Amino acid sequence: MAVGQGLPIKKNDLVAVIAGKDKGKRGKIVKVIPKTTRVLVEKVNMVKRHTKPGHGSKQGGILERENPIHASNLMLVCNHCDRPVRVGVSRLANSRKARVCKKCGEVVD
Repeated sequence: MAVGQGLPIKKNDLVAVIAGKDKGKRGKIVKVIPKTTRVLVEKVNMVKRHTKPGHGSKQGGILERENPIHASNLMLVCNHCDRPVRVGVSRLANSRKARVCKKCGEVVD
């Protein structure tokens, strides 16, 4: 990812993991952290978190949750092709920018 440029993926996009321990898995983006170029993906990069009991009704124990994964390890899944693709940007007729699939040319947004 180049510094200063936006990420090619957004919240609620379907992405595929292309590197790491969860390679091949697909999931929906829950949260994007642009400052560190990391992304939280549903059911991907799960870790066990050991927590102490807190005040009130907070119960301690071992919780399983998602950890952020670097955006470079993800690829957007095209709605039309149904496979991981690179994303380009093109101008629409009304002079707005849109993300476009590099394989089939369909608008992803």
